[in-house]
Amino acid sequence: MKIVTAHQMRELDRRTIQEAGVSGKTLMERAGAGVVSAMEETFGSLKGKTVTVFCGKGNNGGDGFVVARLLRQRRSDVRVCLLAQARDLKGDAKLMHQRFIKGGGRSKVLSAPSTDHVQQLGRDSHVLVDALLGTGTSSPVTGPYHEAIQAINASGAPIVAVDLPSGIDADTGETLGTAVQADLTVTFGNPKLGLFLGTGIDHAGRLHCVDIGIPSQYVEDLRLPIELLTPAMIRPWLPKRRASSHKGTFGHAGIIAGSSGKSGAATLAAKAALRAGAGLVTVATPSSVQAIVASGTPEVMTVPLPETIDHTLSRQALPLMQTFLQSRSATGIGPGLSTQAETVDVVRTLIAQCDRPLVIDADALNALVGQTNLIRSRPISPILTPHPGEMARLLEESTSDVNRNRLEVARDFAHTHSSIVVLKGARTIMAHPDGATSISPTGNPGMATAGTGDVLTGILAGLLAQGVAPWEAAQSGVFLHGLAGDLAAHAYGYPSLMAGDLLTYLPQAITQVLHANAPLP
Repeated sequence: MKIVTAHQMRELDRRTIQEAGVSGKTLMERAGAGVVSAMEETFGSLKGKTVTVFCGKGNNGGDGFVVARLLRQRRSDVRVCLLAQARDLKGDAKLMHQRFIKGGGRSKVLSAPSTDHVQQLGRDSHVLVDALLGTGTSSPVTGPYHEAIQAINASGAPIVAVDLPSGIDADTGETLGTAVQADLTVTFGNPKLGLFLGTGIDHAGRLHCVDIGIPSQYVEDLRLPIELLTPAMIRPWLPKRRASSHKGTFGHAGIIAGSSGKSGAATLAAKAALRAGAGLVTVATPSSVQAIVASGTPEVMTVPLPETIDHTLSRQALPLMQTFLQSRSATGIGPGLSTQAETVDVVRTLIAQCDRPLVIDADALNALVGQTNLIRSRPISPILTPHPGEMARLLEESTSDVNRNRLEVARDFAHTHSSIVVLKGARTIMAHPDGATSISPTGNPGMATAGTGDVLTGILAGLLAQGVAPWEAAQSGVFLHGLAGDLAAHAYGYPSLMAGDLLTYLPQAITQVLHANAPLP
């Protein structure tokens, strides 16, 4: 599914109206119906419930009047709070206001209300609908709209945002002074970019996308470089299991990881590679760590390597490592290796020499600081999995700079360094050297805990080992990793989530993606 900017969505609407002959009021009716359907799916029947719809004077407000009319037909007690005068309404918004009034709703519309009245409406409602601004603003919210948003957020009632939480920039996700804190956002046609960036992630709540009849060819004509990953998109990329398969069919994944006190990183990555479907997994780790890894994961093989006095990989490990890389279908390198100077030199040499599919994570990323040229001329684009802090070190910039421009940073680095970048964080971004970009809707705050990145490294290495192409492996691996986290969070909640829980739920995540009718959390 394509993610669009506000300008691109307006262009899609324009073409649908002018070229496909679908009227604006028809699109508005479909949008409003989609909101009501999503509300009933989320909250159950709203019959007899008090619902207040906050409308602005633009098309977002017009959508709100459709929602109000349809809810009234379902026997909800609907009130509309219009932050303007009826005479200010124009076009389709004016028409939808008239249709609501015609159905006997004049007494239910409060125009240009006082702050006290807005606050009272919020307190007395079972559900609130935000149809104030939508995608139509890019300047700070002030005056009555600012006060209304504050009252909506303070109400304590569930909040449904129409298309986009009011006060969120549709393109950047930035808060424009203040913004609605939605529990459910029902967006139309295609999801807006701002829902996946900045504070838009925190304000959107659960996201539901409604098909309002935009011809798919128009979306393709925009040639958008940003995809929102879906199960249907990644399903064809996952390896199939023929009845005649054997362990050699699904590749041999290598994991170069671990050091004194960090054996868990190697163990988590190795288990994840197995859970992702690799036929064989071998962990190469310092000799003093090898027994711990072997005892923690009996299904994997291990290779003990010469180590430094600090129990990290030493230069003497290089010959063994070079052979190791050549005999593996794909390798993940970095978790728990440390930044000991000699180990850093070893890692740099291995990255420069490896001509197989490679995942570079954690301390292997740290080893590339000041040496990113090592990855520019590789025959196969490596997958880099930095969190914002690691990306900031690679770029020699601040973490805040990276977080402020996540999309551009990922794209630029991927293009400049001929690498596939997986920029981790809330709504992980994936970027290809050719400019293609995707965002995963899976994942949750409970995954902000030690070891989840090691699990991702293992999943990616496991997929690569099975012959999945790097770009497809990066996208499907990130989606599955986040989905496993969502399933685990459903069982344990956010605060208690541990990296090992993702390993428990990864098989279920894979099964749900492979079987189209399986429910998602």
